[in-house]
Formats: sequence, C-alpha cells, structure tokens
Amino acid sequence: MDEQPSASKSRTQKSKKRSRDDNQNPGGAKHENLQVKIQLFQDQPNKIPPLVAYFPSGYNPQTQQRQDEEEPNNQNNSPKVPKVKVFRNMAQRKGNRLQVVVSPGGSNVDFVGSSFTGEAAAAQVCRYSLGVLDKEAGTLKIIPIATNKIFRLEPRVRTAETANEEASNSTKSEVTANRMDKLGELTALYGTKRERKKRKDAINLKKEVDSESQKSLDKKIEEVAFDKEALTNTSSLIARNIPPHDVSATTPLEAYPLDKIILKGDWDFLGDIYKLWKDGEKVATNAYPHFVCNRIRKLDAIEDETQQWKLSCILSYITHLMKFRDQFSMGRVKSGKKHNIPSIIHHRFLNLFTDPESKILASEKINLFISYVLVLALHVDGFRTDPSDIAQDLRISKVDLRQHFLNLGCKLVHQNSILYATLPVPLNFPSQKIRRKRRQ
Repeated sequence: MDEQPSASKSRTQKSKKRSRDDNQNPGGAKHENLQVKIQLFQDQPNKIPPLVAYFPSGYNPQTQQRQDEEEPNNQNNSPKVPKVKVFRNMAQRKGNRLQVVVSPGGSNVDFVGSSFTGEAAAAQVCRYSLGVLDKEAGTLKIIPIATNKIFRLEPRVRTAETANEEASNSTKSEVTANRMDKLGELTALYGTKRERKKRKDAINLKKEVDSESQKSLDKKIEEVAFDKEALTNTSSLIARNIPPHDVSATTPLEAYPLDKIILKGDWDFLGDIYKLWKDGEKVATNAYPHFVCNRIRKLDAIEDETQQWKLSCILSYITHLMKFRDQFSMGRVKSGKKHNIPSIIHHRFLNLFTDPESKILASEKINLFISYVLVLALHVDGFRTDPSDIAQDLRISKVDLRQHFLNLGCKLVHQNSILYATLPVPLNFPSQKIRRKRRQ
C-alpha cells in the first residue's frame, strides 16, 4: 500500500509508547519512552488496505522458508517462497468481498480465507487496525485493515474438480441470495400484513454466527449462575417502559440522567425558545404546550446563562415530543403538521416510539413516550411538579397520570390542596401486580 501522508489524517499530538529492549534489559524491568507523532490513514476506494491473516493449522511461512534454505538438496540455495493472491468480487453491491489464497512452493495445498464465509461471517463486534512504529522517524502510522476482517486461512488440496465445484457453489449461492433479496423487497412493498410480519421474524431469527463460537458461547452461558431476583427486577423494569435510569443514584439528577435522554448531538438544535426569550418575544400559546408556556417565566429567575440555555433546551425538547405525538398519532392532530422537528431528533423519535411498518405511534410505546415527557417535566420543576398542565397537554386525566408518576418511582404529596409529584432517591419502584385467571 502506498502511504500518502497528505491524504491521511495526521495528528500533531505526541504519544508516549513503551517498548521493551530485550538486549539491554533481559529481565524487562525497564522500558524505553518514545515520543512519536501519530498518523491516521483513512480508507481509499482505489486502493486495498493491508490484509491480516493467520494459519490455525500451525503452518508458518517463515519457518518453512528457513528449512528450505538449510536443505542440502537445494543447490541454488533459493527458498520456495509462498505465493499470495488476493481476489476481489467486482460486483457493485459486493465490492467489499475479498478472498486470500496462499500457495506454498512445492506443495499442492493452498491456504484459503475469505471475508464473507466461515469465521469472517460471524457477528462483528470489534474494529481492527494495523500500527507501524518507526523509531528513527518518530512516527506511529495507524492503518485500517481490509474490510475490517481477519482472514482465517484454512488448508485445501489444490485440484481442478474442487476449484470448479467451489466456483459453481459460490455462483449458485449468490444467485439464490439475489433472488431471495428481490422476493423480500416485493413482499415488503406489496405483501400482506401477515407476510410482512413473517419476513420480519425470519430476518430476526437469521443469525450469521460461527458454529464453533456458538457452541463455546452456549457452554459459557450454562456455567453462569443466574440471579433470579435480578431477572425479576429487570423484567418488571422492561414492562414499565421507562427512560434510562440509575437505581443506586443518590440524587434525583443522577436517577434519570439528562444526558441519557437528550443526547450530546441534540442540544445544538434546541435553541428556538432561548432565542425567543432573549429577543423579548412572547411564546405563542397555540404553538407550544401549556406546560412550556407556563414554565418560560422560570428563565427570568435564573442568573446563570448556562442554566438558562439548559432549561430552555429541555422545554424545546418537550415541545418536539408533544408535536411528534400529534404528527404520528392515529388522529394526527392539526397543531403538529406545521411544526418542524430537527431531523436528528425526529429520526430518534421514530426509532423510540413508532412501529417501523406503520410509522405511527406504537400502542406498546405510549407508556414509554409519557414517561419521557414526565421525567423531563420533573427536571424542569426541580423534581417537584404540579401535573395539572402536563396532563392537559398529554390529553389524559390526572388520575391516570398518577399511575405513570408512581411507575417512575415518584411519590405524590398534597400541599395547599395541590398534588405534587416528587422523586425520592434511591429509586423505589412499585411491585408489579400479576393478575391470574380464576379456575372455573
């Protein structure tokens, strides 16, 4: 691979790398400190990155090469260097499929590995890169490897019959795969609801996992001692449909962390209310929920601009949640049609609350949606909130809303004839009541 530092991301950041000097320090007690400049090379479409492979059979090309050099019958003293060939599928949709063939000299056995079958087809959970350290130049070059796969080179006897058989099997499998993909697309477009559900279940059940890895995983799972109480608690939390939380938190802010609800990339798109407030403009009551309109005055009592910005962003996020419900509910309320939700937030709402096929608010996700709104309302009111206006925005009764607060671990208290929802810590969830059918 031709290295082009101008096309790569070059960091001027200095990094200390330790390497052992076995000649000077046989015991390895001391280390050598190096200051190097890191260069990150990105994938280039017109070049193939380095390939990383290993021989599970124990074959070592270097050992074989030394043996050939020391062989007395080798008059020319020229070792039989293995030949390495790389094959690439030139189809447009399968251009990342690679196959490596290592052919040792003087042998009819090839070592073959691919990036789309066997071990390489298992679920990918890691990213791999190749690092090259140049002590003299003081650089550490990090290069991505081809298709982010490590090739497992298996021995195969080289014959014409096996080569033709593998080629025909590969062609048949690709034709079958293409045909199934096209049938699946037709089913998704024109199939009945039952056929689409059947296809969706088949996709979920299809797992491309290596058989040996699966056996090892099953064995490890059998050795694990399960905590029945923890499993019960986990299942009950799933049934509640609540946002990310920390049961062992010592403060309400940590109990429902705000950064787990409003992600880092969302904050830059939530400045509409802050801009209106800074410009002295009034918020239109028909464009924002009642809860938001009644809480904007809180910004006047805050002196810290950072806290002002944070509170206004939470109010904006609540507004987007409410308008999203109006746009994707069964009734499709008119007030949500003209509201513009930032695409990054809109896409996340789709994944969280809607049915992928019907693109409407899923019935089993309604409780999760309400929980998100209530947790943000608690953050706005300092974890002591009057649920009257939020119940009006959600279009549910105060009595029904109480159960949602209790489900979040809240406590309801009366003060001056007003019901408040508070959040004591650590979180204490009510036990799930399981109804049993009476025997007749």
